[in-house]
Amino acid sequence: MVSKSPTNPLVLLAQILFYGLFAAIIGYFSTSPDYTHLEPNVSLIKLSFSTQAEPISECRERTPEELAKLAPNMRATKVCPRERSPIRVEIMLDGNLLYEGVAPPGGLSKDMPSTLYKRFEVPSGEHLLSVKMNDNVRIPGFNLVREERLTLKPAQILVIDLPKDREGILFQ
Repeated sequence: MVSKSPTNPLVLLAQILFYGLFAAIIGYFSTSPDYTHLEPNVSLIKLSFSTQAEPISECRERTPEELAKLAPNMRATKVCPRERSPIRVEIMLDGNLLYEGVAPPGGLSKDMPSTLYKRFEVPSGEHLLSVKMNDNVRIPGFNLVREERLTLKPAQILVIDLPKDREGILFQ
């Protein structure tokens, strides 16, 4: 059976109207309403990292008694914890606390990377930015610190990162 295309003028007119309406809706929403990413004279600071912190404790040597209790194929002399430290973060902008929080390690055994993403809209201009982090629960206080005077331009995005090599806090 061969299908015929509609020859009724009303069906053709209805199709043209619906396609035209569809095209008009797409055309309108492709340009309106206006979207402003950031307000004028506002900059953005993003805190974004995913990295593994230090283990919660040091590796230790097993005693001869512990080794004797284990099967021969399980007799590793050193035992190391899997669990990683949470990463504590404190951000100060011009002496005022901007953010304080903790990124816990992921995974059921808490042995996966800690991941954190936060964004802060701040006024453009010159600022004193201080970022402190601690990725090791065995060290009191903060073991990673970076303080810098920055000039943020309107609509500029500054990213604070903690690279996997942990050579320090990175401002990009």
